[in-house]
Amino acid sequence: MRTSVTIMALALAGILAGCASGPAPVDVTRFHLGRADAPLDRGTIIVEPFAPAGPASLEYKTYAAAVQTELMRSGYTVPPPGDEAAYVATVNFMRASRGTIERRSPFSIGLGGASFGRNVGVGAGLSVPIGKRRTRELIVSELSVQIKRRADSTVVWEGRAQSQAVSDAPDATASAAAARMARALFKDFPGLSGVTIEVK
Repeated sequence: MRTSVTIMALALAGILAGCASGPAPVDVTRFHLGRADAPLDRGTIIVEPFAPAGPASLEYKTYAAAVQTELMRSGYTVPPPGDEAAYVATVNFMRASRGTIERRSPFSIGLGGASFGRNVGVGAGLSVPIGKRRTRELIVSELSVQIKRRADSTVVWEGRAQSQAVSDAPDATASAAAARMARALFKDFPGLSGVTIEVK
């Protein structure tokens, strides 16, 4: 009987894995001074914290690296050593728990109407769950970026991206969330101004 249960559990695991959905879309909102007939200028740029306070944290460096990667893909460049950048990109981020999700084990053994020996039988159905309940957090991540002209501190572009994932999902880590949100934020840069979109 143990062999049958193991085979059934493995089969169910395969079905559930095949039906699992991918990461949730990223909500993105952007504002900028560019127009269709006068797109944003590119130039040299540096990435800085939105509100610098002491040494940069490891988590900030993760988000800053993701933003810088997308800025380079969008046409900006790093200034030569000793030169001042034409633009400054300030980065702010947030990660928080929005609550917990409790999920029962998807596996169970069903017994009903079976005979186990002479004059011994089970007349009613019985379902026995396998495994423990799983409690997971829903993690919400947000990334905000502003691009300013250094010469006059004018904000020429800003955007915000927000995503969510359960705590044990691969895309729930800070590095994965930072990369996903930065890609979504700079997709088709500079993007439509004043419009919120979903990026998968």
